[in-house]
Amino acid sequence: MSDSLARQTSRGSIVTIAGQWSRTLLQLLSTVVLARLLAPDDFGLVAMVTAIVGVAELLREFGLGSAIVQASKIDERQWSSLYWLSALLGILFMGLAAASAPLVAAVYQDERLVLLTVALAPTVLINSLCMPLQARLQRELRFRSLATIEVVAMAVGVAASIAAALLGAGVWSLIVLNAVTFTWRLISLSWAVRPHFGAPRIERSVRPLMTIGGSVLGVQLLNYAARNLDNVVIGRALGAGVLGMYSRAYALLMLPINQLNGPLARVALPVLSRLRDEPERYRRYIRAALLVLAYASLPTFAIAAALSEPLVGLLLGEQWAEAAPIFSLLAIAGVAQALGNVSGWIYISLGRAHVQLVYFLITKPLVVASFVVGVLLGGVHGLALLYGLVSLALLVPGFLVAIRGTAVTPADVAAPVVRPLLLTPLCFGAAYLGSVAITAPDIVELLVGGVCGLAPLALSLVLPAYRRDLRQLTDFIARARSRGDASPPPEGAPGAPRETNVPDPERSTA
Repeated sequence: MSDSLARQTSRGSIVTIAGQWSRTLLQLLSTVVLARLLAPDDFGLVAMVTAIVGVAELLREFGLGSAIVQASKIDERQWSSLYWLSALLGILFMGLAAASAPLVAAVYQDERLVLLTVALAPTVLINSLCMPLQARLQRELRFRSLATIEVVAMAVGVAASIAAALLGAGVWSLIVLNAVTFTWRLISLSWAVRPHFGAPRIERSVRPLMTIGGSVLGVQLLNYAARNLDNVVIGRALGAGVLGMYSRAYALLMLPINQLNGPLARVALPVLSRLRDEPERYRRYIRAALLVLAYASLPTFAIAAALSEPLVGLLLGEQWAEAAPIFSLLAIAGVAQALGNVSGWIYISLGRAHVQLVYFLITKPLVVASFVVGVLLGGVHGLALLYGLVSLALLVPGFLVAIRGTAVTPADVAAPVVRPLLLTPLCFGAAYLGSVAITAPDIVELLVGGVCGLAPLALSLVLPAYRRDLRQLTDFIARARSRGDASPPPEGAPGAPRETNVPDPERSTA
């Protein structure tokens, strides 16, 4: 890689990570403020609609974003064709989303969803028009422009949504959030790219991109089902109010997951791709990455689960108290998602995405089945618990399939997780006891419980094995930050942290 390109990609990594953190803070702000201005029913209604409209979003994208970014060369005639193709797909699936409004209302048995579905349908077209423009900025390595557009668009959308909620718009303030965010994004991308549409025709030369996109779409659809059909099951069986509680608990869960996996994956994927012909170094990197994620995720989710009541009370307010036990149970799934992403890195870096697709065809239906069985056995708490347990159980076969035929061994995957796993119940217990030992405002309980929860981590350093782990963690982070020659995987590439344009900025489908 040339020095110029290395500098561009290195700066691009920093800018992209900064943009991701900025968007996360804005999401947290919108969650905290809107939770106090709107009712759980409002969030539940929008979650019902987005779970269905999101399918139209995936279909209109057709995996083309990934195919465009990874193509070796795209000329202007192909760009023109891609603009028209994306517009055509957007119009088609916008119409289908709007036409599905009566069906959506029938599924949930709630007539209010008809107008909400029709109102959200245009975002399918808006995002379809955005897709090739965003992909072009990524191909041109204009990460600063892209990050700025994303952050400003979300800031404008959050401000408009809060203003609408203050004016008494209710559930429609959430529609404003999506509409303003995506419209601003389209205008900004168009200004940055200045696209030339040309004659309204679609060249045959874009067919290979559609073929690649179709394969990516299969994985995305399966992943989407496993991440979003819980909304459909809860909304249909338990109603909008319960779904609103669940959706806010899930939104809080995704905040640490996005921060754990996003920046690390952007460094890990390109590095692993370069190391696939060096088996020993590849294995060491996998072990180090799992060690980082295990220490970052297991204690984090254990402490957060133990402190769910003051955490939810502080961030969302007293009316959301029922979301606290849901969040605690979802933390199990959070651990599974954080660690399980490493198996995805193995599939992608070794060029085995087809194996991942086959594995998903078998396992994702099991996750979806856990939603139905969980609701039948224990309502929303049963669903959250069974979802977490099934996700956790699938970690083992998931890694075994991912490493089969590779240099990575089961010990490489299991050994880094053992010691942080032993600390997890201690962190949970210490945090819980610390918070219940005092009667104080939520923020004080969080601080005391958090310090107590971290105590087992600090005390573990008296043991040589944990001190070795600490040295490995600091060494890994230092080396990752110094990799100026490792370009980040393009957003939208299979296995990379993916910014979906499903009309719910807080629901991750990565």
